[in-house]
Amino acid sequence: MRVVVLAGGYSPEREVSFSSGALIANALIENGHEVMLLDLYLGNENKDFPAVYTKEAVYSYQVQEAEPDLDKLQKLSSSKELIGPGVIELCQQADVVFIALHGSMGENGQLQAVFDLYNVNYTGSGYIGCLLSMDKDIAKKLMRQNSILTPPGITAYKNVPCNLKNVTFPCVVKPCSNGSSIGVSFADNEDELKVAMDNAFKYEDKILIEQKIVGREFSAGILDNQALPLIEIIPKEGFYDYKNKYQKGAANEICPAAIDPDLTAKIQSEAMKIHHTLNLGFYSRMDFILDESDNCYWLEANSLPGMTQTSLLPQEAAAAGIDYNMLCEKICNAAVRERP
Repeated sequence: MRVVVLAGGYSPEREVSFSSGALIANALIENGHEVMLLDLYLGNENKDFPAVYTKEAVYSYQVQEAEPDLDKLQKLSSSKELIGPGVIELCQQADVVFIALHGSMGENGQLQAVFDLYNVNYTGSGYIGCLLSMDKDIAKKLMRQNSILTPPGITAYKNVPCNLKNVTFPCVVKPCSNGSSIGVSFADNEDELKVAMDNAFKYEDKILIEQKIVGREFSAGILDNQALPLIEIIPKEGFYDYKNKYQKGAANEICPAAIDPDLTAKIQSEAMKIHHTLNLGFYSRMDFILDESDNCYWLEANSLPGMTQTSLLPQEAAAAGIDYNMLCEKICNAAVRERP
C-alpha cells in the first residue's frame, strides 16, 4: 500500500505527533509498504508521491521536555493556512492516510471533514467522533446523560464573568480541547485558581474547572471493538503531565494493571460504552481515576491515542499479544476495509 503518515501540524502537541509518526512510518516500511512522513502544516512542494516516499525505516524523533514554540513555527510557513502545500494532493495519491496528529485540527474533526470532502481515506475516527471526544465540555455532558461517572465541575469562558462560588477545592483546571496535559494545573484556593485559569486561557478561550479526584490512574484502550488490558500510570513525581508522559522512565506504567478482575471488567465495560457513546472508530483510549472507594471516574477520551515509545495504547496492545508493527498494520487495514 501507499501510505502517508500525517504528523506535526500547528498544535502544541506537534512534537508528540512527530514522535508517533516516525515510529508508525518505520513500522509500516518494515511491513513492506511505500510510506512517507508528511507535516500537515509545512507540507511538501513536491506533490508526486513516488518521488518523495521513503524505502527505508530511517525516521526518528525525540520529544523535548517543553512544548514547541508555535510562534517560531509560524515563521517557517509561506502561508497562514493550517494545511500545507501538497498535503491534499499527496494524501489523495495514497491508499490510506495514517493520521498521527494530536490536538488541534488533527483531532478535533476538522481535518477528517476536509478529507471526507476530498475523498481521502484515513485511519481512526470520523469527524463527528473526533469533535465529540475532543471538546471535553460536550463529552462530559454526554457522559452525564448516559450515567457515566465523571468529576463534577464548571465551564468558563475567557473575558466572560464566571461564578466560582461553587468550585470545590482542590480542583483541576484545563483547556477544553487540549491534550497531553498541556495547560493543566491544580488549585487549592481561589488565588491559585485565578493563576490556573490564566494559564489555561493561554491555550483556549473555553476551559474546564473540575473537582480533583484523588486516586489511581488507569487507561483503557479499545481496538477493533474490543477492550485491551488496562494499564496503571504512576508518575515518579508530580502528576502525569507533558514531561512525565513523554520522557522515558518518568512514570511507572503497569500493564496489565494489578487490580481485581471484576474491577478490571467494570472499567473495560465503561470504556466500551464511552467509545460507542462518542461515536469513535477502530481504536481509541479512555482515561480514568479510581478513588479509594473504587468509584471509577472517567476523565477524557482520546480519538487518536499516542503511538510514541512511551505511549499507553501500544503497551496495552502488546499485553494482548499485538506488537507495534502489527498494531499499525491493523489500524491501516481497518481504514482500507471500511472505506465506502
